[in-house]
Amino acid sequence: MAGTNKASIDLSSMQEFSKAPTIILVNSQMPENIGTTARAMLNCGLTDLRLVKPREKWPNDRAIPASSGATIILDNAKLYDSVQDAIADLNFVLATTARQRDMIKTIYTPKSAAYHIVNLANKGQGKSGILFGPERSGLTNDDVALADAILNIPLNPAFSSLNLAQAVLLVGYSWLSEHNKNDKNIGDDGKILDMGATKLACKQEIENMIEHLSNELEKGGFFTSKDRKPSTLRSIRNMFGRMEITSQEVQTMRGIIRALTNSTHQNKD
Repeated sequence: MAGTNKASIDLSSMQEFSKAPTIILVNSQMPENIGTTARAMLNCGLTDLRLVKPREKWPNDRAIPASSGATIILDNAKLYDSVQDAIADLNFVLATTARQRDMIKTIYTPKSAAYHIVNLANKGQGKSGILFGPERSGLTNDDVALADAILNIPLNPAFSSLNLAQAVLLVGYSWLSEHNKNDKNIGDDGKILDMGATKLACKQEIENMIEHLSNELEKGGFFTSKDRKPSTLRSIRNMFGRMEITSQEVQTMRGIIRALTNSTHQNKD
């Protein structure tokens, strides 16, 4: 379908979309898919594209024709070495997956996710992001554990396959529809989270806290099996991810860790 006004494509003129979620593509396999994703993003006013270790070199000219003119998204795409780095400054992250995972996480539909993302943005609770995995295999369990919740697109269970750009377009359109309603007060589940004077912790704050906890648990002999340490840390990340923990709560938690470990050291002395 036609309808692009190329003269109006300017990120500085799209400030109304400044609260849009970030799109993070993890280990994308084909530059053409990144190009079609950029097209879907610009259709919906999503402008922040982050790429985590795409399979082929980036920038890549093969993405340009596939973007159908959405080159401004490609030109501003940021490259990262890990999912942790790509989401470090984000406050709420969703992982898209259709598969059952061996972990407890809240599951959002595109519509309910859009409500939540818009509400957080309107309350000044920072920036949200959505993770999309490789086209063939999807996100790993470790990637999903870094997210706060799962985003699942309910389709025909007998055939629920989507290509990357289709998935981004569905999610982006849901966000755009909710953004245009400009409902600043309440989500579809009727819940309002009163954050007071603080705000949701960004992923880097949470990761620093978990690293602090992991180091102290290591010293205390908690990890009796090195083989089980990664899965234990994944469970800990998953637990904190479900909490919508604030920056102040992260500082409180780190103070608790310091107090407990200092007490243990003093007792040993």
